[in-house]
Amino acid sequence: MHAPAIMGIIGRSGAGKTTLIERLLTVLGRRGVRVSTIKHAHHGFDIDRPGKDSWRHRAAGAREVLVASGTRWALLHEAPDGE
Repeated sequence: MHAPAIMGIIGRSGAGKTTLIERLLTVLGRRGVRVSTIKHAHHGFDIDRPGKDSWRHRAAGAREVLVASGTRWALLHEAPDGE
């Protein structure tokens, strides 16, 4: 088994980073390469909505909530200030 290749793409807003990544993902996928991505967000974000169970778990103090279905999962981790 080979060590995974790691690549970083940086640039200003509007420079075409996401378009480049989409194209790379398409080409690599056609070649059978399995790819994962990490997207940094400069501001807080939510993938769940107020009132949903995962939101309620986090609001009640869970530091991590894993939401899973038969086809996808997402891990929400609450990072204290400075972590």
